[in-house]
Amino acid sequence: GEQVPIWIADYVLMGYGTGAIMAVPCGDQRDFEFARKFGLPIPAIQQPSASWFEEHGIDESLDTSTWPVAYVGDAQYVQSSNDSLDLNGTTDVASGVAQTNVWLEANDHGEATINYKLRDWLFSRQRYWGEPFPVVYDVDGNPHTIPDDMLPVLLPETESFAPRTFDPDDANSDPESPLGRLTDWVNVELDIGDGPQMYTRDTNVMPQWAGSCWYEMRYLDPTNTERFVDRDVEEYWMGPQTDQRPDHPGGVDLYVGGVEHAVLHLLYARFWHKVLFDLGHVSSKEPYARLFNQGYILADAYKDEREIYVDALAVEKQDDGTFTFEGEPVSVETGKMGKSKKNSVSPDEMYDNYGADTLRLYEMAMGPLDQSRPWETRDVVGMYRFLQRLWRNVVDEDTGELAITEAAGDETTMRSLHKTIDAVGTEMSNLRFNTAIAKLVELNNEVTKLDAAPREVMEAMVLMLAPLAPHISEEMWQRLGHTDTVTYMPFPTADPAMLIDDQVEYPVQVNGKVRGRVTVAADADNDTIEAAALAEENVVRTLDGNAPKKVIVIPGRMVNIVA
Repeated sequence: GEQVPIWIADYVLMGYGTGAIMAVPCGDQRDFEFARKFGLPIPAIQQPSASWFEEHGIDESLDTSTWPVAYVGDAQYVQSSNDSLDLNGTTDVASGVAQTNVWLEANDHGEATINYKLRDWLFSRQRYWGEPFPVVYDVDGNPHTIPDDMLPVLLPETESFAPRTFDPDDANSDPESPLGRLTDWVNVELDIGDGPQMYTRDTNVMPQWAGSCWYEMRYLDPTNTERFVDRDVEEYWMGPQTDQRPDHPGGVDLYVGGVEHAVLHLLYARFWHKVLFDLGHVSSKEPYARLFNQGYILADAYKDEREIYVDALAVEKQDDGTFTFEGEPVSVETGKMGKSKKNSVSPDEMYDNYGADTLRLYEMAMGPLDQSRPWETRDVVGMYRFLQRLWRNVVDEDTGELAITEAAGDETTMRSLHKTIDAVGTEMSNLRFNTAIAKLVELNNEVTKLDAAPREVMEAMVLMLAPLAPHISEEMWQRLGHTDTVTYMPFPTADPAMLIDDQVEYPVQVNGKVRGRVTVAADADNDTIEAAALAEENVVRTLDGNAPKKVIVIPGRMVNIVA
C-alpha cells in the first residue's frame, strides 16, 4: 500500500518493456548503486545464504546498510507480505509472480498480460551463403514451386562469394547479388509439368536460420535420404518424456542461448516446429523442453572524441580518474564484451597466466549464469589459489608424494562431505555453478584445517570438480591411484543419513542486527527456538527488560526480533 517514487535513470533501456521498471535495489546491483547514491531505502526481500555473508565478511543480517553489494540469486523471500498476500518463505519466482498477479487483479490494481517480443523477420538475403528458394519464375514473372523430385536446390560453385555494390563513379552500375552473376544457374530449362520451358531462379537466399530452425531434428538422422528424420528416431529422442512429468512437452532437453537469440531466432524455430507438429511430422509439441538464457560478460569499453571504440587494453587510467588512449582523453562505458567494442579479454592470455581450469572456474563462479556480470581479471587469482590449495591437500609439494590419509574422516568432516555432495549435485542440475563452486571451496577450506585429508573426501571432491576443472581433476585422479579416466566416473552419491543435523545454530537478530547465536535441537518447534533466542545473554542485554513487539522464526535459518 505504500507509494512508489518515480526516478529517472540513464541505465534503463527504452526498448525493454515499457521503458519503466520496478527497481529492486536489494537484488540488482545497478539498482543497489542507484539507491545508495541517492539515499533511497533498500528493503531486503530475500534471505541471502550464510555463505554469501561469509564471502563478504559481514554478519548475517537483513539490515542492507551493512551489505557491500546487492544479493543476486535465488533465496527465500522475507519481509514480503501484507494483510492479504504473503510470499515469505517461498523461493519460486514464478509462483510469487503468479500470486502477486492474482492479488493485483483481485484488488483492481491491474491486469496480468503477456508481452510477446516477436519482430518481423526479413527472410530473404542478397548473399551467397543461405538456402536457395525452391522457386522459379516463368517468362511472365509468375512463380512456380520446384517439384519434390528436383529438390534440394543446391548452390552453384563459384570463385567469388561477394555481392557487387553500387559504384558511385558509374551512374549505370547496379548492385547485384552473388547468385545474380551466375547466369548459367539463374537461367535454367526445366520440365515442371508443362513440358520443358525456360525459367529464372530466385537469386535471393533464405537466411541460415531456415536451416537452424530444424537442425536439431536433422542431427538425429543426418544420412536419411527419404525423410528429414525417421519418425521412430524423432520420437525416441524428441518425444514427450511422460515418465518425468505427465505434461512433458518433448523436445530438446536443454537449450542454452542468449536472450537476444531467444526473442529472434528461437521464436521462429518454435513456429517452424509447431507447423511440423500440426502436420504430423514430429511427436513433440515444443522444440525445446527447457530454455536457459545465459547472461553476458560485461567489460569497460572506451570511445575517442569521434565516438569510435579504441583498444581497451591500451587505455591508461590517470591519477585524476580519467582515461586516455595514446595521450588523448577517452570516455568510458560498461557494456557487453565483444570485438565490436574492442573490450574483449583474450582467453589465451588467461590460459598462459593461470591455466584453462582456472579460467573455466572463474567464468562459472562470477555469478548466476543467467545474470550479466562484469569481468575482473584481478579476481581470477581467487580460483587459481583455490586449485592450488586443493592440489596441496592431495599432493605434498615438497616430496611429490600423496598427502592424503587412508583413515576415515571424523563425523563432522563426513557430514560436511555428504552435504556438499548433495548441494553441488542440486546446484549443478539447476545450472547454478557459482554456488556449486562456493560449496567446493567451503569444503576444501574445512579439509585444509585437518592434519591430512581423508582419501574418501578427496576422491569425492575430485569427482565433483571434474566437470568444472577437468584437467587438474584428471591429474589428481591419476595421482590418487586410478587408471581409468575421471571422465567416465559416476557423480558421488550423498548418504541421506549424513544430511540430517542433530542440532542447528540460529543467529538471533534484534532490529536487523545480529546480537547472538543459539543452538537448539534440529527438530525443535518455533516456541522452543523463540524461547532460546529470548534467553540468549546478549539479546537479554539488548532488550533491557522490554518485551519484543514481534519475534520471527525462519526455520533452519535465523530468528529476527523486532523490539
